[in-house]
Amino acid sequence: MLAMKKVVLLAIAATSASAFAFSPRASVSSSAKTLSVPAVAQFPAKTSSSTSLALSATGGAAAVAEEESGSNLAESLQVGSYFALWYLFNIGYNIYNKQALNALAFPWTIATIQMATGILYFAPLWALGLRKAPKLSMADLKTLFPIALCHTGVHVGAVIALGAGAVSFAHIVKASEPVVTCAANAALLGEVLPMKVYATLLPIIGGVAIASMKELSFTFLALASAMLSNVSSSLRGVLSKKTMSGVKIGENLDAQNLYAVLTAMSTLILIPMMLAIEGTGFIPAFKAAVAAGSFTNKSLSTLLLLGGATYYLYNEVAFLALGKVNPVTHAVGNTIKRVVIIVASVVAFKTPMSTGSIIGSSIAIFGTLLYSLAMNSVKK
Repeated sequence: MLAMKKVVLLAIAATSASAFAFSPRASVSSSAKTLSVPAVAQFPAKTSSSTSLALSATGGAAAVAEEESGSNLAESLQVGSYFALWYLFNIGYNIYNKQALNALAFPWTIATIQMATGILYFAPLWALGLRKAPKLSMADLKTLFPIALCHTGVHVGAVIALGAGAVSFAHIVKASEPVVTCAANAALLGEVLPMKVYATLLPIIGGVAIASMKELSFTFLALASAMLSNVSSSLRGVLSKKTMSGVKIGENLDAQNLYAVLTAMSTLILIPMMLAIEGTGFIPAFKAAVAAGSFTNKSLSTLLLLGGATYYLYNEVAFLALGKVNPVTHAVGNTIKRVVIIVASVVAFKTPMSTGSIIGSSIAIFGTLLYSLAMNSVKK
């Protein structure tokens, strides 16, 4: 209970800092400058009518400035709330996921349940007309199928990694994704980036290597699975560029609906794979966990559903956050998020980290931030 309180306090502190850091203070001041009209200087103060005009203009400008300031405040609060939810859902997912994997060693089944839970979120939105449902042809689905395969690999790899080792170690390895992305872009798209981008990969590689050597809960399965997630994520990005750039796919397929469609397709991919690898062993294991007295049917089912709900929601909110801020702010927020998750998992599960692991993870995460900033400067 004390550990969970610490996690909540940590999340609140981190998200408060993020909300302050990401508030558009510069835009407020620039708006105020633009709207400061020297109305009195433009209208001589000889007559009462001129004075009235001047006062009216000044008052109008002040009113507009006040309205603009209120708008910026509302925008700051909205962005702050997106980042707060992004962090909290992400922390919740990692904790619920790890607890479920500790109770039931069936990562493929748990990954399938989590993926399928997302359908319970977006299907009612489509059915009730709260969100426009996408319209896709068979040709569109064929185009999306390789991307959905990669999406499946991203999730399954991460779940297996979280079950095979510490949450903190999985996220340290996940920080090396930019290395795989650069290699995939070069091999499949022929994309050659400036040396300053490749230079930022060195601290990532070195940091992950140091952390892996000094990780107290190191397993090759956790390392390989986290790398599978990285490779799948990179390939998903490359395939998206290759197959979807400049091509209209279906109708109403915005970012959120695309993620929903990939979720539904991944669920259909996962079900036969889950049955082939783990069979139906999850059911007796579920009953055994309840019989052992650690859980009730309701509490264990709730844990599994919470893992699925927080998984889908943190991705949904991440899309909303990305749409509200520039890439640099999003990169900084993503870096802070990874640090918060590592610290929160260490507190929640009392997982020890060696000094070498802390140093290595810090170097790797800092490298990912440098990579994001370097990539953003190249795109400008």
